[in-house]
Amino acid sequence: MADAIQVFDFKGNQTRVVMVDGEPWFCARDVTEALGYSRFDSNLLLNVPAEWKGTKQIRTPGGEQEMLCLSEQGLYFFLGRSDKPAALPYQKTVAGLVMPSIRKHGAYMTPQKLEEVLLNPDLLIGLAQRLKDEQAKSAALEARVEADRPKVLFADSVAASDTSILIGNLAKLLRQNGVDIGQNRLFQWMRKNGYLISVKGDRYNMPTQESMDRGLFEIVERTRISPNGNVHIDRTTKVTGKGQVFFVDQFLGGKVADSKDAA
Repeated sequence: MADAIQVFDFKGNQTRVVMVDGEPWFCARDVTEALGYSRFDSNLLLNVPAEWKGTKQIRTPGGEQEMLCLSEQGLYFFLGRSDKPAALPYQKTVAGLVMPSIRKHGAYMTPQKLEEVLLNPDLLIGLAQRLKDEQAKSAALEARVEADRPKVLFADSVAASDTSILIGNLAKLLRQNGVDIGQNRLFQWMRKNGYLISVKGDRYNMPTQESMDRGLFEIVERTRISPNGNVHIDRTTKVTGKGQVFFVDQFLGGKVADSKDAA
């Protein structure tokens, strides 16, 4: 859905901007004229990806017209490949003045625009609604960022590595990310929640079959010979990269109500 046309000035050349579903689209003809192209030729935009350009309804003194427009991404793409000296100053105007104003107010608020808003209640209501919509989008984005926070916090720890680590080292990583838990309590929590075997015996603290099937752990075996010549096989439980991400998500993702409950 297209909103009212907006205009910004660049060295005496006006560029029309139409808001479509809260996103700005720049009139391609106006952009090329502002850069100094002698006439508008749609072939100038051939290299702009199709999803970043398209015709939009723009209200003009002669009525509604379908005009070729560029999205914000398409505009920057075109400007970055233009050989016109005005391309960089134009881009700085858009990125430094126009877009921050649109994102803050829902419109490019020149002094003339501000006066128009104050004199036109309907326009003020429309801008308020666009601002409300923009705030809702920002809130949704912030919620998504917060939901992804465990993965972001832990990315540096496991992103470039398939290395398995000891459960004690996992406890250290959790503490580095603000979780109040130590090695013993982490072992206890894993036993309590069915990730490690809790029955005392040779398999005590070994991964359960389900945990192994899910790829959360691996068992590293090492052979040693005692002084009397007996051969012993030591088994050590390690947390795989997949397991590290899983357990950190359990704690940092709010799936563990209180890390002290592991005690």
